[in-house]
Amino acid sequence: MIKNPVLTGFNPDPCIFRDDHQYYLVVSTFEWLPGVRIYSSTNLVNWHYETSVLNSPRMIQLQGNPTGCSIWAPFASYHNGKYYMIYTNVRQTRIPYKDVDNYIVEADDIHGPWSDPVYVNSSGFDPSIFFDDDGKAYFMNALWDYRMETHNKSCGIVMQEIDPVSFNLIGEPKKLFDGTAPAKTEAPQIYKHDGYYYLLTAEGGTGPNHQETVARSKNVWGPYEVDPKTPLITSKGHEEITLQAAGHASLVATDDDEWYLAHLCTRPLPGYKPILGRETAIQKVEWTSDHWLRLANGGNLPVDSVPAPVHGTPAVPVKHGFSDDLKHGLDPRYWNTYRQFSDPTWCQPSVNGLTLRAGQSPQSGFDQHLVATRQYDFGVTAEVDMDYTPTTYLQLAGMTLYLDTSNYILLMATVDENNQPVVVLQEEAAGDFKRIASVKTNGQGHYHFTIEINDTDADFFMDDGDGKQKVGHLDVSFLSGGYTGDFIGMDAIDMHRRNHTAATFTNFTYRANH
Repeated sequence: MIKNPVLTGFNPDPCIFRDDHQYYLVVSTFEWLPGVRIYSSTNLVNWHYETSVLNSPRMIQLQGNPTGCSIWAPFASYHNGKYYMIYTNVRQTRIPYKDVDNYIVEADDIHGPWSDPVYVNSSGFDPSIFFDDDGKAYFMNALWDYRMETHNKSCGIVMQEIDPVSFNLIGEPKKLFDGTAPAKTEAPQIYKHDGYYYLLTAEGGTGPNHQETVARSKNVWGPYEVDPKTPLITSKGHEEITLQAAGHASLVATDDDEWYLAHLCTRPLPGYKPILGRETAIQKVEWTSDHWLRLANGGNLPVDSVPAPVHGTPAVPVKHGFSDDLKHGLDPRYWNTYRQFSDPTWCQPSVNGLTLRAGQSPQSGFDQHLVATRQYDFGVTAEVDMDYTPTTYLQLAGMTLYLDTSNYILLMATVDENNQPVVVLQEEAAGDFKRIASVKTNGQGHYHFTIEINDTDADFFMDDGDGKQKVGHLDVSFLSGGYTGDFIGMDAIDMHRRNHTAATFTNFTYRANH
């Protein structure tokens, strides 16, 4: 059985596809790098990190992008022996405008090297490409109309022919689909099946009203007829089910002509707090005799378990957890940096561990020296050792729970008003900063930090060699919402003189509590 979600923690906006050997899921990464994660599977049950596409400054620059922007909704496909990936770099979203740049990259191998990005257009986000069987290709995206009086100004789907080799646009764009009543029409994808072109779009916004709408036409340019039983999938009005916010979907077929739908979902804790962020689930779907697509379980609600493909490889139990001595560089299976790639000038592994030269504050969108991993489980214990000797309150280093520049928690070594060494617990929630606790230390500069998270509660501990002490307890439910989920990380901050001081981390562990 496929147990949902198949990708837990921050893994949103899934696009599923396959090559001749296995299945792939690509997901959005927003401000976190390397950008656009790709997971692989041979059975749709067990998914493994495979690679990241946007893995160098040559391919992407995110510094200065506002919160919730950057890398949105990648689409990927395999066509005639090549891999294609299309994505948006969102520069700003302040109403009424939306500055979005859409790009295409290609590779002969899923691991790259990927080509330099080719810029396509900026008329909207969530781009995709459809390769027709006559050799033509078409580029689609959600169309943004700043003139609309509604707050959300997605006004439907636009499409334009594109040269499949040079990626030069051909002719003029045409409005393909206006959308339906739920509005916020985005994430277009076209599939061809039994003589019909099927247009899948996400509607209703990526929250409680999210849904997937299907329309079809005998002509790629339309007109498109909306499924009379739309939506294909939604969680709207059913707060009792596990998988909420279902939508933003894509299709894949097995060799046995079994069809599956990958879709975005959340699993909110009470109070609609999706602290793990938006995740990825898979449903089985079937084609009806009148050529429409339906969930195999009936109805349009996502379910927690669905049958796996008949001829997939044997499934194994899914477990989370890892240990990293941090002496051999940042393993991309686990680690991410914020808005900028790791660089030897500030992030240096050695036999002593990972040394982070101190960067800007957690509110910065430019030069944070933050290394973090996704929170994959509602219950988790994370620990790390650190060597660090600050000399001013403007210098801090330690662990962080991090959502974005306005929502984070710091468990860090610094000095107090009397220049005495302390470990502090601080939080910023929706821009409201609080100093929660301060615990004196022996000043030897060696620390073992522990964070224990259980649903919306977290306990914070430090051990300076004189025994484990509890620094504080916090409700961490504010580390939810927006587009991403909570990250658990290591950070070094120097607001006195950037890059002047450094902290060395080693022996990081992540353990699921249940």
